[in-house]
Amino acid sequence: MTAITRFEEIDAWKSSRQLTNMVYAISNQIGFNKDFGLRDQIRRAAVSIMSNIAEGFESRTDIQFINFLGMARASAGEVRAQLYMALDQKYITEEQFKETHIVAEKCSRQISKFITYLESNPRQRRVSDSSADYEIGLSTDL
Repeated sequence: MTAITRFEEIDAWKSSRQLTNMVYAISNQIGFNKDFGLRDQIRRAAVSIMSNIAEGFESRTDIQFINFLGMARASAGEVRAQLYMALDQKYITEEQFKETHIVAEKCSRQISKFITYLESNPRQRRVSDSSADYEIGLSTDL
């Protein structure tokens, strides 16, 4: 596997971004946009996938990253469950449901595979920003 240096390079993050855009589009439709509870919850769940992948990548260890990926995967499941509710309430069509559900499942699978990879290739500590230039100065005010 090629070294990933930015969370934007992670396939699961790219898919979750696609899913989030799909969720925002369908939840803006008439009917769905008036069900504030479901609309806001499915949006938060979709955004949570992206956010947890990014936050986990920026964390200090793979153990932390794996925990964030687990939360991201759980949010992908939440999106899938809420898509059923949107379908049952006739806020979205069967085709919209299928298209969005497929991407949500793809996110779950990608995250699961990434977790498996990280668990089978453990590293104690990792740094995601190897190109940064840091200076440590000593204060004379002590």
